[in-house]
Amino acid sequence: MRECIDRFGHRANLRLIALIATALLAGCGEHEPPQLLGTLEWDRVAVAAEASEPILSIAVAEGAHVKSGDPILSLDPRRSDAALAQAQAEQRRTEAALTELRRGTRIETIDAARATLAGAESTRANAQRERDRLAEIRKRGLIAQADLDNAETALRTAGASANAARANLTELLNGTRIEDIEQAEAALAAARAAAEHAALTRARLDVRAPRDGEVDALPFKLGDQPPLGAPLVSLLAGPAPYARVYVPASQRATLNEGAHCRVHVQGVASAFDATIRSLRSDPAFTPYYALTGADASRLAYRAELVLSGEAAAKLPAGLPAQADCSKAGSGGDGG
Repeated sequence: MRECIDRFGHRANLRLIALIATALLAGCGEHEPPQLLGTLEWDRVAVAAEASEPILSIAVAEGAHVKSGDPILSLDPRRSDAALAQAQAEQRRTEAALTELRRGTRIETIDAARATLAGAESTRANAQRERDRLAEIRKRGLIAQADLDNAETALRTAGASANAARANLTELLNGTRIEDIEQAEAALAAARAAAEHAALTRARLDVRAPRDGEVDALPFKLGDQPPLGAPLVSLLAGPAPYARVYVPASQRATLNEGAHCRVHVQGVASAFDATIRSLRSDPAFTPYYALTGADASRLAYRAELVLSGEAAAKLPAGLPAQADCSKAGSGGDGG
């Protein structure tokens, strides 16, 4: 009988120990911070179409690695070439006009103006003599008053022509006004700016890689005519990928930029060291996959964790990722 009692007591102690261990594990699980869920991303660089022109050639394929300045594709340049030629012609015209103003009037033009003035003075003198002769005849009553009036009108007309010729010669001798030169300089500056704008538009029809990276997408094919502003190419750039995760409000106060975490990428056995490079101060929209358990009713803040290591540089974008920042230190001020 005593042996049965001892056996029953031993089993009871084992049950009690198991219950205590389960409770302790449950308590630890409740206080363990949840992993931060997100996806693996790269910095994306998109080049937009600055003109709606057909694609004439494509120099790379999706997945190709390019260096900054490498050609990617070319658009039809004929319309831009015509606009550039027109802008350059206008620039040359304004340059010639400014040069003419700065050099002043040619001596041949001045000589012609002097000859015009001499002729006008001679005509005025002849009109004066004719008017005086008719005035004497009118005194004797041999002509009508109308004849004398016509002679006086001709004299005034000749005098006005002589004054105009004299003023024109004076203008030529005084040279170009500074205001005219300033207007010509402003017109030349505008023409040069228009030519530079046309040249830049033409150059950007030959699309080149803005940064080192990998061609992620070429939305249009040879012969397509993309609309203005449409993305012609999307590049994955940067030395390493980053994990875009969502931090629940319960962990936001303990994480700062510069803190270190461990990131697990789906399909990769080993975890990666990562550093928080940005952490939003405003709550962000939280994707459904980041809403787990009680976190579904809490605010979340988007964070970016840069992965380190050579192996991380070979990872593609879009893979699910989980970050463990439970032991992260305060590496800087919050974002």
